[in-house]
Amino acid sequence: MCGEGTFCVILKLSQTDKTYSQTGEIKMGETNYNDILRRRQERRQQERKRRRRRVLLLYSGILILILAAAVAGYGVMKNRRQGESPESSKAEVISAESRGEDSPGASLEANAPSGEDGESGWAGKLFQGIKKLFGRGEKGLALHDGSIVTPEAEKDSNTNPDGAGKDVQNPDSGQAGDSGSETGTGGPEGTDGSGAGNGISNPSSVSSGADLTTPEGRLADLLFRADRLAAGYDYDGAIELLKTDAEFSGSAEAAAAITEYEGVKSTLVEQNVNEITHVFFHTLVMDTAKAFDGDREEKGYNQVMTTKSEFDKILNEMYNRGFVLVRLHDIAHEETDENGNTRMVKGKIMLPEGKKAFVMSQDDVCYYPYMEDDGFARRIVIGEDGKPTCEMVQEDGSVATGSYDLVPILEDFIQEHPDFSYQGARAVLAFTGYEGILGYRTAASYQESNPNYEADRQAAAAVAQCLKDNGWELASHSWGHRYLGQIEYESFKTDTDKWEAEVESLIGPTDIILYPFGDDISDWHGYTSENDRFNYLYGKGFRYFCNVDSSQYWVQIGDDYVRQGRRNLDGYRMWQDIAASQEGGSGKRRLDDLFRAEDVFDPARPTPVEWE
Repeated sequence: MCGEGTFCVILKLSQTDKTYSQTGEIKMGETNYNDILRRRQERRQQERKRRRRRVLLLYSGILILILAAAVAGYGVMKNRRQGESPESSKAEVISAESRGEDSPGASLEANAPSGEDGESGWAGKLFQGIKKLFGRGEKGLALHDGSIVTPEAEKDSNTNPDGAGKDVQNPDSGQAGDSGSETGTGGPEGTDGSGAGNGISNPSSVSSGADLTTPEGRLADLLFRADRLAAGYDYDGAIELLKTDAEFSGSAEAAAAITEYEGVKSTLVEQNVNEITHVFFHTLVMDTAKAFDGDREEKGYNQVMTTKSEFDKILNEMYNRGFVLVRLHDIAHEETDENGNTRMVKGKIMLPEGKKAFVMSQDDVCYYPYMEDDGFARRIVIGEDGKPTCEMVQEDGSVATGSYDLVPILEDFIQEHPDFSYQGARAVLAFTGYEGILGYRTAASYQESNPNYEADRQAAAAVAQCLKDNGWELASHSWGHRYLGQIEYESFKTDTDKWEAEVESLIGPTDIILYPFGDDISDWHGYTSENDRFNYLYGKGFRYFCNVDSSQYWVQIGDDYVRQGRRNLDGYRMWQDIAASQEGGSGKRRLDDLFRAEDVFDPARPTPVEWE
């Protein structure tokens, strides 16, 4: 209301219910008052919530400090009581994390003296202790230096040494040969008949990095080795290792691990050995610029070789799809009955549900002279760690040792992914003999021209033994890379005898033959005693016979032999898959169960990849 004798104008705003005087002051109405009360109440509620949060945070902080102090005190007292060294504690943590379990009695990192401050002292201890209680560290594989790494993303490399081979598949045949010229490419292969390697290929022999001078370190090492066996599906071996250990067989840690392994073992599924695929490669192209440089060898390399980049991608994709590498001998093996009669018996491959067994082989592991300066490794050698590796000539003429072909690359991959290999399995490596094996000029024709002939033979024999000790199966690829199903029978026998004299004499007995060009000594019907070539090879000790076939799998197990078709994963086969999906293509793709060719195919390749 305006005072007496005063003229005022009242403006009532319909939408706000606020009353204004002419001077602009706000005149309070009933609705305005209620709004103010409501806002005050909301502010009081928000303030009460903020106070409660502050109190909760304060109490939480106090509880965390008490818990952290308790964890730190427990760790210090345990270290003092047990005389634990930093190295053994760290090894126990690594062993447990590699199994996905708590480490045996170790809740803190013990890398720094307990009296230090900072990241490596008390603060680091507190952090690590809390981390152990409330969460797990990143799981990975323990290396020899005691560090933990997780599988890295694939690394493509097209600028270093490659490998090559000249077996090729006839694109027009249903059961094609691994194509190439008569002078194909070869590589060391041979088996001792059992196909089983030992030594470094045995996961239990990998070092845990633990301090073996302390009980804690020895226990950590034992559990680590058992875990490596179990990672490779050898649960029986892991259980046996723990049960027979004189020092820790009765420990709670060993008993818990045994219970875990037995539980996993009960869930395994038997593989159908008649549905196991077999893939093969030649020497890997390490330097695409040198291999695909337009010279007369380019087309052959482009057709039948696989680049390092492609091989890396294939390994990763097959691993991600659940494939597990098995030995050819795992499919079936010879057994002798009580009457002294031998026969082939199907193997029993047990894997977790969803896993798929496969066999891998590499032809022409010989590093032929024509491949020099074309971007390939020059030979296989024994590395400082006792494992097979490769030498490659660099641009400046120096020789480097490293992962320059399938053998060391696959070794590296399995070390990172032990569950990619079934009980230490590796690939089959096949040799010709006419230029020597493994990059050493061991053929009899080099006896006069090679001043290092005897040294080369000794070195090749040592490398072959190293390969077998590491789980690789060795095989024949004929002496002269011949069409064994087509040449005259006398030539067939001569070639087989020369391989025995010049190659088997170096690598030891083998029972596997991978037919050059995939040229089998029979059609798809089973081998019989009426087949002279089969009889001759059988008499030489061969029991496993592999042709080339583009089918997903082809396995034939007879009473006294095993036959298997192999699939070439090379430039020609991948290009055929890519072309099949293009306009006007056949639509017939053969590799999709393994990988998509478009995701693997190296863009450094000349295209199209045509058969000649």
